[in-house]
Amino acid sequence: MEHREKGIFRVTLIGSVVNVALTAFKFVAGILGSSAAMVADAVHSLSDLLTDFIVLVFVRISSKPRDKGHDFGHGKYETLATTIIGLALLAVAAGIVVSGIKKIVLWAGGEAPDTPGMLAFWAAIISIILKEAVFRYSIFEGRRLDSSAVVANAWHHRSDALSSIGTAVGIGFAAILGGRWTVLDPAAGVVVGIFIAKVAVDLLKEGISELMEASLPDETEDEIIRIVSSVPDVSEPHELRTRRVGKVCVIDIHVMMDGNSTLYESHERADAIEDALKERFGQDTIVSVHMEPKE
Repeated sequence: MEHREKGIFRVTLIGSVVNVALTAFKFVAGILGSSAAMVADAVHSLSDLLTDFIVLVFVRISSKPRDKGHDFGHGKYETLATTIIGLALLAVAAGIVVSGIKKIVLWAGGEAPDTPGMLAFWAAIISIILKEAVFRYSIFEGRRLDSSAVVANAWHHRSDALSSIGTAVGIGFAAILGGRWTVLDPAAGVVVGIFIAKVAVDLLKEGISELMEASLPDETEDEIIRIVSSVPDVSEPHELRTRRVGKVCVIDIHVMMDGNSTLYESHERADAIEDALKERFGQDTIVSVHMEPKE
């Protein structure tokens, strides 16, 4: 657990360093380059810093061992971090879309936005390269460490990279074509906001589903049934109930066994089922097996 926590801290800290540098650079480039889309992109990078902090705090809490008040551990705190990241992204998306629409309405009324400069364009290109690199590193480490919060934060980095693509396109066309075409800059900001909202909704669905005690996927439950059925002297696995607490799977299942079996034999089979499931889903897996006599 300590190794996992250190790995998450390292990944998040690297992302934070990149976010600090990019946020400052984007704000300067957006202001000096008169680019609404780049300022919106800078706000997005600023939100990344907030989610980095959330990951560090909540993963620290979720790594605590079980205690009297938390029989199933603190894993839900990591799920809560994923949900908060989704909410933060959604708020950022709403702000960007509203700001962009206001500028487009002004443009439609005859007030053309300022023509963005090429400084903002190159800031977007640099952002694409750096944030895509951080995304690939974070998503790899998040999956290796089995951390939903790190994976969610990785997608926050990816959304920043893709939003910078929209920003670069909008700024580039607006800078080259000029005149009335400067509306492409805030229009790019709106497209960026819509994309970020889509990522946010996906993260929220995942986090809320787990917080509401959703079952594991059907294919995972089918695999659990197969594993239990492969244990000798037990049959008819049923009443399967599953959920997830952070990265830990919780499995509750009933099985049939010869009614003439001794208590010792039943206990041995229950242990065999528990060992098989922990070997597949991790040693922290919480397994409860209810033995029923077969007539």
